[in-house]
Amino acid sequence: QVQLVESGGGLVQAGVSLRLSCAASGRTFSNYAMAWFRQAPGKERGFVAAVSLSGRSTSYADSVKGRFTISRGNAKNTVYLQMNSLKPEDTAVYYCAAKTTAYSGQLYLAEYDYNYWGQGTQVTVSS
Repeated sequence: QVQLVESGGGLVQAGVSLRLSCAASGRTFSNYAMAWFRQAPGKERGFVAAVSLSGRSTSYADSVKGRFTISRGNAKNTVYLQMNSLKPEDTAVYYCAAKTTAYSGQLYLAEYDYNYWGQGTQVTVSS
């Protein structure tokens, strides 16, 4: 069983930065592919960013490319999402996800790839 706990959300003004963190339980975090998804009010949950086991490979949704950066600290069992130049359309609940059976170097972009999810953290960006 893997537990994921997100933190770092909040209410901010457009243009500022936030960093989300997701702490994972388990002794084999370095074997988990990780990702962030988000769900805006009235919309389905969608892909934001993914990172490979080593952290060397990443992928981003077009809407956040160039503004958001996903990274991981395997020694701390934590994945991060650095969000810069936030926009009101980034307002959503952000979820951390883990795929515990993953291949090195592979990136997983679909919700159905992931078998563990956090509770989510709210990010609200005002204009």
